[in-house]
Amino acid sequence: MPGERPSRFAGMPALWRVLLLWVCVCICIPAQAQAALVVSRRDDLTQETKEATSTRSIKKRSTNSANVELYSVRVACTVASRFAHTVMTSRALNKANSSQEVFFNVELPKTAFITNFSMEIDGKVYVGEVKEKEKAKKQYEKAVSSGQTAGLVKASGRKMETFSVSVNVAASSSVTFILTYEELLQRKLGQYEILTRVKIEQPVQDFEILADIYEPQGITFADATATFLTNELLPVLKKTVTDTKAYISFSPTVEQQKCAGCEGTIINGDFIIKYDVKREQSLGEVQVVNGYFVHFFSPPDLARVPKNVVFVIDRSGSMSGTKIEQTRDAMVAILKDLHEEDHFAIIPFDTDSVTWKDFLRKATEQNVSEAIRYVSRLRERGGTNINAAVLRAVTMLKSEREKNKVPERSADMIILLTDGMPNIGESNTSKIQSNVHTAIGGNMSLFCLGFGNDVDYTFLDVMSKQNKGLARRIFAASDAVVQLKGFYEEVSSPLLLEVKLRYPDNTVDFLTKNYHSQLFNGSEIVVAGRLSDNNVDNFLVEVFAQGPEEDFQVQGKASVANWQTMYPEKEYIFGNFTERLWAYLTIQQLLETSDIGTQQEKDNITAKALDMSLRYNFVTPLTSMVVTKPETEDGADSSFVADKLTEAQRQAAERKKGKSIPQSSVAAASHPASRPPVMSDVDGDPHFMIELPDRDDALCFNINDKPGTIFNLVKDTKSGFVVNGQIIGKKKFAPDGKSNTYFGRFGIGHQKLGVRLEVSTQDISVFHNGKHFKLLWSDATSLKETDMDLRLAQNCTLTVTLRHSVKFMVIRHTKVWKRRHEQQDYLGFYTLDSHHLSASVHGLLGQFYNGVSFEMGDFRQGEVQENLDATMYVKGQRLNVTRHWQKDFSKDVKNGENIPCWFVGNDGAGLIDGTASDYIVSDLFKTV
Repeated sequence: MPGERPSRFAGMPALWRVLLLWVCVCICIPAQAQAALVVSRRDDLTQETKEATSTRSIKKRSTNSANVELYSVRVACTVASRFAHTVMTSRALNKANSSQEVFFNVELPKTAFITNFSMEIDGKVYVGEVKEKEKAKKQYEKAVSSGQTAGLVKASGRKMETFSVSVNVAASSSVTFILTYEELLQRKLGQYEILTRVKIEQPVQDFEILADIYEPQGITFADATATFLTNELLPVLKKTVTDTKAYISFSPTVEQQKCAGCEGTIINGDFIIKYDVKREQSLGEVQVVNGYFVHFFSPPDLARVPKNVVFVIDRSGSMSGTKIEQTRDAMVAILKDLHEEDHFAIIPFDTDSVTWKDFLRKATEQNVSEAIRYVSRLRERGGTNINAAVLRAVTMLKSEREKNKVPERSADMIILLTDGMPNIGESNTSKIQSNVHTAIGGNMSLFCLGFGNDVDYTFLDVMSKQNKGLARRIFAASDAVVQLKGFYEEVSSPLLLEVKLRYPDNTVDFLTKNYHSQLFNGSEIVVAGRLSDNNVDNFLVEVFAQGPEEDFQVQGKASVANWQTMYPEKEYIFGNFTERLWAYLTIQQLLETSDIGTQQEKDNITAKALDMSLRYNFVTPLTSMVVTKPETEDGADSSFVADKLTEAQRQAAERKKGKSIPQSSVAAASHPASRPPVMSDVDGDPHFMIELPDRDDALCFNINDKPGTIFNLVKDTKSGFVVNGQIIGKKKFAPDGKSNTYFGRFGIGHQKLGVRLEVSTQDISVFHNGKHFKLLWSDATSLKETDMDLRLAQNCTLTVTLRHSVKFMVIRHTKVWKRRHEQQDYLGFYTLDSHHLSASVHGLLGQFYNGVSFEMGDFRQGEVQENLDATMYVKGQRLNVTRHWQKDFSKDVKNGENIPCWFVGNDGAGLIDGTASDYIVSDLFKTV
């Protein structure tokens, strides 16, 4: 079909029609209950195939997608006092004369628990059953051994976990998928957030996103937006906010979903809801429903407690290169955020540990500037002696407190950043944990940041929990600086210390954790339990804590809202939400402590968490959901198992996959941008686009320079592959003096294969193994040799495959200005497969072949009213970007395919390494 992308499996029969429904979470965004919804008719691959082909961009298969009609997609989220209950429903009809395989894939927040999944086919309902993980595994293995189709679905990725199922749907039959998951929203940096990522490839007759938020405490604000909103879609986004509830809906019609000037739909991006609640009482808010209570504690207008922080920074040999650079950049940003009443120290360590100063310094402007100069000079070397470094930090903090050199009412904390296993000094992780726990003695907090996949995350996680802290994985990607700084912002402003929440012993039982070592600014403490006599009249609440000047103490009878009176029309929804919230929180806290204590204590905690997971039908790391699917045409039943992994298990799975899997791939470059319906024309200087198939997104930037300039696009020193492009100008200059420029010549060479191509708008010169011949663009020919496969089509496309190296396409375009009847020929270069190139490949395009990681946030109206602006966090920088459209001509040479992308201005500054001028070369085949 025109506009469809050919798959690498295009020669295989078109057997499947695919429905994808994805939900995903971005942990670096505050207070997220984030979901992503993607609906499309794409072929899915088995897990084995995905892993085998993960270094390449997966394209759509050219199939008749009309055989499966997706006619309803609905996401309904109900939030009752921060407890979110989300139901995702999708309906599809098989219009073909034969059965079709339909897929349902969901990526949901790692902190959420799936509670129900069902499929309805021709009136018959198939429901998933939550079982103990070992029993579910045996059922799965039995299905595999008997030759039945079985899919083991597990968590994947740093931000989400995957739920997936496929089902064979008979001719003229329909299928309904319903997935339900629950989650307690976490308040971070002063707000809660619900994010739904939406992509539908074709308009859906019944499309709806709904959110009902009920907060008896009162709502201070509730905002909703989407990255794909245009002026035409703004009226479709409806929001009603009263004192205690908010209703948000988004239900575009089929016509409103259509994308003018492009195939598919405009519904492609993030749907975002942010809100917070009123905090007028120091005691906090208590909700009681059906004998279970929940207490939310985050009092307003508290002064921050000064902190005494020691940064323990790994600079061993394994931190070389990007890691140490990112650590330096992050530390500079973190040091700048210190408050003057804070005290701090820096201990870099490798085989040995050293100190910036022998004691903690107050965070004055002079001291911070001196520390910044110090960390900017950090260099990697030696082994990894974690034990000695952390113990030195403990000793330093103890000494300062004994000498009264730090404020009496201040928080002592250690922040450890490491990327490796201890291999110098004490290397037994259990012994290190014991040493650190004994040394700290409950008097300070230890936060551990594990950098990359080689670190022993379980070791760091347990050590943090033993010492009133927490661990966080830092993914070795270009946004590591953002990850590090984001974590620091969460813990940088303690408001209260040693927080104890008390309730009458004779009226409550089954309490969740009611002691917390700190309350941080913008966060919230949540305690839940059961009322033994359901008597709220005598329900006394007390909170004791240490503040910056004096003790914090508040007590009083709980003021409980009557849900039936406050929300009479929604009574049926809230019958047991406090009980489920209590169960959710209890299981989460049991899982967090299941690695601490004696073996008997661990076994008891695990058994209790398993029992509650089964009782409340939660898919947790201890349980799995088993779904038995209907018989296929060959009469075989099949089942699949949906698992939930721990963070350590996720890390092990990622390590097994290998470090070379990119997070993005380059699909096209140097092509003219289209004129989108609501954006200005940007036709002219060479446009670059990096397509990101795993995120269904793209990045784009322009390079502006004078005609005659030659840029290096790709350079792989190991293979000798190079691509350079020369800019040409418009034949006639416009009266205003502005000159449009394009790529007019490419020099493409591969030293090891003895290949050199010089491509211009007039002809193509081929040099290979001492032979030289010239082709005209009007030719239609092919050349197949041992190391090179060259095909030239009359539609002005040149496709070249270099053996075990790379596959690319050059397209000749012709642009005609109608008023002056001027014709301008120019070239576009498209990378089709680059996974054989080495990890050192670089250039304006080549630097993206091994992936680019970034995060998006702060979506807002652009300076031009129709535009959407956002902030991109990439390579340790914050860039202001704008939503653009550009065309990919690789599959439709005449019309192209409109691709939405985030546009980075100023010649790609911040996105590309260095500046554009760094890529200028003196010759068409120059490599440096």
